[in-house]
Amino acid sequence: MKVIIHGGFFSESATNQETKKAKQQALSDIVIQANEYLKHHTAVETVVYAVSLLEDNELFNAGLGSQIQSDGKVRLSASLMDGKSQCFSGVINIENVKNPIQVAEKLLRYEDRVLSGAGAGDFASKNGFGYFNPVTIQRQLEYEAKLADAGRKGTVGCVALDADGNIAAATSTGGKGFEIPSRVSDSATVAGNFASQFAGISCTGVGEDIVNVALAARIVTRVTDGFSLKDACDKSFAELKQIDGFAGVIGIAANGELYHTDSHPYMVWAAFDGSLQVFN
Repeated sequence: MKVIIHGGFFSESATNQETKKAKQQALSDIVIQANEYLKHHTAVETVVYAVSLLEDNELFNAGLGSQIQSDGKVRLSASLMDGKSQCFSGVINIENVKNPIQVAEKLLRYEDRVLSGAGAGDFASKNGFGYFNPVTIQRQLEYEAKLADAGRKGTVGCVALDADGNIAAATSTGGKGFEIPSRVSDSATVAGNFASQFAGISCTGVGEDIVNVALAARIVTRVTDGFSLKDACDKSFAELKQIDGFAGVIGIAANGELYHTDSHPYMVWAAFDGSLQVFN
């Protein structure tokens, strides 16, 4: 059993040591909770649990405290993939919910498993998800001042390998901030969140770059074809570099291999692999 989480890229990690330490502590606490949860739950249940905790923490750009789009509204995207069943579900640009990853989890049981906009919101409302305004005072101040740098490339995610050898991946984001309303990034697509019986990947970074190379699916496909997780990630990032792409990933392979790599030194992540690891 293994679990790895990330809190996206944060430019302030380079200069604001208090913020950096707060994020590291939050990731440490959450990955420990997720590891305990994994002992008695499936990989799918665990990644939803971990990402929900990340969504509930206003330090991260997902759920509570998400970035505000250019029209003053918050729209959230999240996705979930069960490596065992090869089923993917997600919501894109959903509004007024607390935990979009939980709406994605609910959709995993439906034939139509990816919903967007108002339709996603209607589905959430009909399935008992109450109204929630995710805007924090800090995000409102940033929006009003048009300061989108803090957490601009933030996303959260989790990949878990459970006791039965099953892998799942979940990813959630509040967007990049000040984007064109209803922009779609990678987080609710197989480019940014993908899992199979061989490996699971969650991405963060510039969504358009990740989509351009189908990063998560590309890495998992290479592991399926016999690459180690490290080699699959490194080769895929070499290809990403050819288009000057900006991304980071966390992943777990079926053999227990954990790996993280990025094209920027300030991706914040944590893992539990028998012992706690927290890195910035």
